[in-house]
Order: sequence, then C-alpha cells, then structure tokens
Amino acid sequence: MGENEASLPNTSLQGKKMAYQKVNVDQRAPGHSQYLDNDDLQATALDLEWDMEKELEEPGFDQFHLDSAENQNLETSETADLNLDSIQPATSPKGRFQRLQEESDYATRYTRSAPKSSRCTFCRLVKILCTAIILFIFGILIGYYAHKKCPSNATSSRTLDHQLYQEILKTIQAEDIKKTFRNLMQLYKSKDDTEISKTIKAQWTSLGLEDVQFVNYSVLLSLPGPSPSSVMLSSSGQCFHPNSQPCSGEASTHSSQDLLSSYAAYSAKGTLEAEIIDVSYGNADDLKRIKNMRNITNQIALLKLGKLPLLYKLSLLEKAGFGGVLLYVDPCDLPKTANLDEDAFMVSLNPGGDPSTPGYPSIVGSFRQNRWNLTSLLVQPISAALVAKLISSSKDETKDGVCRPLELPLHEKIMVKMQVQTVTSFKTITNVVGYLKGLTSPDRYIIVGSHHHTASSYRGQEWASSTAIITAFIQALMLRVKRGWRPDRSIVFCSWGGTEFGNIGSYEWGEDFRKVLQKNVVAYVSLHGPIRGNSSLYSVASPSLQQLVAEKNNLHCFRRAQCPETNVSSVQIQGDADYFINHLGVPSVQFAYEDIKSLQEPSFLSEALFPKVATKIEEMDPFFKLHETITKLSGEVILQIANEPVLPFNALDIALEVQNSLKGDQPNTHQLLALASRLRESAELFQSDEMRPANDPRERVPVRVRMLNDILQDMEKNFLAQQVPPGFYRNILYHLDEKTSQFSILLEAWERCKSLASNETFQEALSKVLHSINSAQVYFKAGLDVFDSVLVGKN
Repeated sequence: MGENEASLPNTSLQGKKMAYQKVNVDQRAPGHSQYLDNDDLQATALDLEWDMEKELEEPGFDQFHLDSAENQNLETSETADLNLDSIQPATSPKGRFQRLQEESDYATRYTRSAPKSSRCTFCRLVKILCTAIILFIFGILIGYYAHKKCPSNATSSRTLDHQLYQEILKTIQAEDIKKTFRNLMQLYKSKDDTEISKTIKAQWTSLGLEDVQFVNYSVLLSLPGPSPSSVMLSSSGQCFHPNSQPCSGEASTHSSQDLLSSYAAYSAKGTLEAEIIDVSYGNADDLKRIKNMRNITNQIALLKLGKLPLLYKLSLLEKAGFGGVLLYVDPCDLPKTANLDEDAFMVSLNPGGDPSTPGYPSIVGSFRQNRWNLTSLLVQPISAALVAKLISSSKDETKDGVCRPLELPLHEKIMVKMQVQTVTSFKTITNVVGYLKGLTSPDRYIIVGSHHHTASSYRGQEWASSTAIITAFIQALMLRVKRGWRPDRSIVFCSWGGTEFGNIGSYEWGEDFRKVLQKNVVAYVSLHGPIRGNSSLYSVASPSLQQLVAEKNNLHCFRRAQCPETNVSSVQIQGDADYFINHLGVPSVQFAYEDIKSLQEPSFLSEALFPKVATKIEEMDPFFKLHETITKLSGEVILQIANEPVLPFNALDIALEVQNSLKGDQPNTHQLLALASRLRESAELFQSDEMRPANDPRERVPVRVRMLNDILQDMEKNFLAQQVPPGFYRNILYHLDEKTSQFSILLEAWERCKSLASNETFQEALSKVLHSINSAQVYFKAGLDVFDSVLVGKN
C-alpha cells in the first residue's frame, strides 16, 4: 500500500503521458512524417496540458466547464469521426471506438479524473452510437431508393431504344403516303415502267439514301397476244372472251387492256376442242373420283382456284392426261362485297425467276434455255360469269341466303373450243436497290422489299401502296440519320421488278448475289400487297419471329376486333419473299390488312391478279390510316432487328413449331416425335444458357454475341427440303394455310398415299422431315459445344 502511495505522483504523470501517447498514436495516419514522433514536441504538448490543468483548477472552472461542456463533446465527437476514417489497419489494429468497448478504464484515463467526466463520456458515446445508427439507416434508404429508381443497364438501354424508335416512327404521316401513292398512279398512266423506276430512284436519293442504283436483268417474259383469248361453245358456235363478253369487234375494243391482261403467263399456246370435265378444286381425291367415271385424256378441266397451290394442281392434271384448263374463282369463295363475277384475271405459272436461266442469274453471257412455256397444258383464266354461261346456270346461285357453288351437272356433256394466245420475248426488268450501311455490323443485312409496276402486266394498284409505304419509312429513317444516328446493321431497300411474272426481279438478284446473301442476310421484311381489305390486321412471320410480331400487334391495335390474338402464323404467302424464305432460309415477316371474310376463304385465291380500277385502294383506305399503321408496324420490326445487340429471334419457338407440326393422324411419326423432343431440349438449353446472358449488358461479351447472332440467323436453313411438290414451300416450317398445322409435305404425301394405295411417297416425305429435324438438333448442339469450348479456353 505504501509503495503505491509513494509512487502516486510519478504514476499520475506517467498516466498523463500514456494517455497523450495513446491519443497521439490513434490520431497518427500512416502517411504522417516522423517529426510527429519527436520527443521535444511531445514534451511541449505535455507542458501545455499541464498549464491547462492548472488553469482549470482556478476559481470559475465549474462555470467554464458547464458553459463549454457541450461544445467540447461536439468537437471530440467530430475529431473521433475524422480519426476513425484515417486509421489504417497496419497502424492501429484496434480502432478508437473498439478500444472504448474493450478497455473499460481507457475513457477514464483519457479524460482525467474529473468529477463530471464520466457523464460526459457517456453522452459522447451515446451521440457516436446514435450518429452511426442514423448514418447506417440513411445509407440503407439511399441504396434502396437508388436501386428502385435507377433501372438496370438492360432496362435503361431498351427504354432508350424504344424512345428512339418512336421518335423515328412518329414522323410517318398518312397524308405523305397518300401523296406518294397518287403521284405513282399518275406515272402509271404513262405505261412506262422505266419512268416509274427512275422516279423511285430519284425520290430515294433525294431523301438521303446511300448508293441507290438500278440492277437490270434481261429475262424471258410471257406477254398477252395481239388479240384476246377466247372460248367457244361447239354446239351453238357462241364465242366469248374470258370476261364473258361476246367475241364481237365492239366488245373486243371495249376494255381491251383488261381482256389482254386476262391470261396465264407461260402457258402453252394454241387451240384445243374437247369436252369440259368439272374437277372442282383439283385435289387427289377429285381426280381419283373422276378417273373412275370417264376418260380424261386430252380433255379440258374446269378448275376452281384455291385450297392448294395452282402449280401443284396443274401438275396433277398434266400427269393425269388433261390437255387444257379453264380456271376460275367461285363467287362463293369471295367476300360478297368483292363483286368480281364478270372479271377475268391473270395468273403466272412460273415458280420463280427467269425461266430461261433456272437456278442461275440472267447476266450477260448466261446460257439461255428454250423454255417458252412451263406446262404442256393450255391454261386460260375465265370469269365466274362465263362459267355460268358455259354450264347454263345462273351466276347468282343463292338459296335461303346461302351461296351455292358453281358446278357442272354430273351427266351433262359440254364441248368447247379454247384458244390461248400469248407471246414470249426477252425484256429488261429493273430492280431499284438502296443501302443504309450499319454502324457496328455493316456486313449484316435486313432486306426490305416492295415491288413496282412492270410494263404489260395486269392493271393493279397494290404496287403503288407497297412503294408508297417503303418510301414513307425511308423518309422517316433518313431524317434521324441526318442527325447522326445509324442502325447497327445495314438496311437494304429493294423495289423489285417483274413480280407479277413469278417474282423474277427478286429471284435474279438473289441468284446473282447468292453467296453474299447466304452469309449476311439476317431477315426479310415484305411489303407485298399491304392493303387487301380494311377489317383485320393479318401478320405472317417465321416461327422465330412470331413472338416479336405478336408484341408489335398488341402495341399497335387500336380496336380489338382488328387484332385477333391468333392472327400471327407461318403460312405460304405471295410475293418476293419467296426466294429469301425458300432458297436462303431467311426469317421473314409481312403485315397486311385483309377482310375478315377473306381469312375464312380457301387459301391461294391471291394467286389471281384481278385488274382493278385506280380508286379501289382509296375506297378501302380513304384516309390512308391503314397504310400508316402498316408502315409503322413494319418499321418498328425493321428497327428492332437492325439495332438490337442480340437478334430478337426465338430459338425455342422453332422447336415448338416442329412438335406442333407432327400432330395428326399420319402413321410412323414416333421417331420424328422423339427427335423433335431432343430438338426442344437443345433449344431450351440454348435459350437459357446463351441467349439469356447475352441479353443482359452486364454479362454481354461482344465475341459471344456475334457467335450467338450467327447461330440465330441461320436456324431456318436446316428446314430447307431439296425437293417438294410444285407450289409448296421448300421451307417446311411454313404451312399451306391457317387451317392446317401439319407439315405440308407430310400432309400432301399422306393424301396421295391414300389415293394411290402406296406409301412410298409418304416414306420419302417422312425422311425429308426427319433429316431437317436432325439437322436442326445437331446445329443447336454444335452451337452449345462451341460456346463451351470458348469458355474452357478462357479459363
């Protein structure tokens, strides 16, 4: 005890010095100079502290302490906070706040043994603790609301892109489309397709489109003869033109252009007198029934258009031995408002391209084959009114409000003499092609196709609607390009020539640039025949694009009745998309307005090209609002495909489409179903493991995105069958119509199998489908293996 008392003064001094040294060490940062450790400086600090203690012992100390206690605590607290931030683990393993918790006597020694210091220390600790809690809560709130209000990079990017698309599309106005349409129709009256092509090129160039050029091909065209074709009743000698007008001189001069345009391009020409045999729609069952009843060799078939491709039905008739065909559209298959009973029409028997150069382009020096006609049949389109005269029936066959189809009485024998007059000659057709080069992937192309009038073709106005729409989109797009923006991928705008004769312009251009297009084309957007009615929006898309198209439909529908949920399908369509779908396997999309009734009619009626008056389009869409809608729908799809980092294609939808196409009563499909199941598994894995990360900017790797896009754009190439029935799509993902969901080639082979009592054709079709599904499954698996190997290489 005494030893302790004797050393108390020295201990007090040492305690003060230790307390000072602790504070000094705590406050020293690693970057401080060594002069902070100087003994003279420490001694000076001790003297100052000793003098301060003496002053505090003088009278008035209590008052000073009370007045300044709060300020002192505040300053100490602030100093503590600053020191806590500056302390580094290497200098002070235990922070000051941590020492206050671990050393119970540290606070007491630091503040010296004043009577009220313990209360001040407690207040200081409470303030520090409260401040820390408040800051902690405040930090949590900032983080929460920052995360809530600030979207992810992916969401933000998509929002900005959507805003950009809407800024471009809002400049599209119906009045501008109407003006362009009327200007084109004025040019059309000149009957010179060269002037139309020049006008389109000049207009696109004036809008700012880059590198607009003509691409010309010399091709073999089948044109109307010098006089209209005719059909004469052998019994009475009455002669009629295809529209049912008598073959008198006055009638021939009246509407002579319409009469000349009523023909079948590339039909055999000549004269045939024979018996008419009603074959209805000309399917395999119809022909089997008729063969069992009478001799059909070299007879004339009375054939209805629709339900099956015309080229397919003509191939069956030719194989059966018929010599001629009178082709018509039954009024019961048309909307009541159509009123086309007395109108004849044009059809083309050309499957695609220049007939004289099948499979290769019609460039200078190409070998020309002698293919003046593409069938041995004499084919002549006629009006429903003429059919009614030939079979002695009223053309207004209705009973109790129900339309009765035209048909020849079973045992009635009618002999006619048909004369087909056409001429074939080489003509130059012109494509107008303009380019907007992409910013980051200029070697990837989105092709947008319309078509323009070709000399000597039918007098329709669909081409003017098509051209006006593509021009309106170019105008809106180039306004933004002039402000410095460009899409990531290139957009190629094409106005095709020779469409009415079998998509000749697009086929020849495709064959000419086949190697480049096979590798680089991403998608084809068709603007063929955009206004065919005014009551229902009808969309056709590849399976991989159906999800994207359905989203756009839902966003743009302003009346629910115009947008049924099931109106997006993969069915065969008319127009220049044919080459890109069936020879390049390119995903495609087309928007059009139809009449609701026409959607319930037999398919393939659009193969008939009726000569319409110039005001017909404006009657269907007087304010051109439907034109504006088609332009905006097509434009948004074009922009999204051209600008999204990852192509908006859905791999899984292809696998699901394959499984749905195998539903039906066809036998021996169990092996196909098993293979389709494996394809779906591979597609699901591809979708989840590769597409999902690529759509997140935080996980996106440019090299992997490019690999992914290459796989997505080539998916449909696996479903191109080498040989299919005439008129059927080589791309087996497309169905004949909305009423059939099975693979078209399987359905056709099964029908023929039942009629011919042989399954060889059906087994061959099964093999084609099997190879396509297997190719797709291997393709997806190979893609997954490539991505895995890339990951292994990086690791």
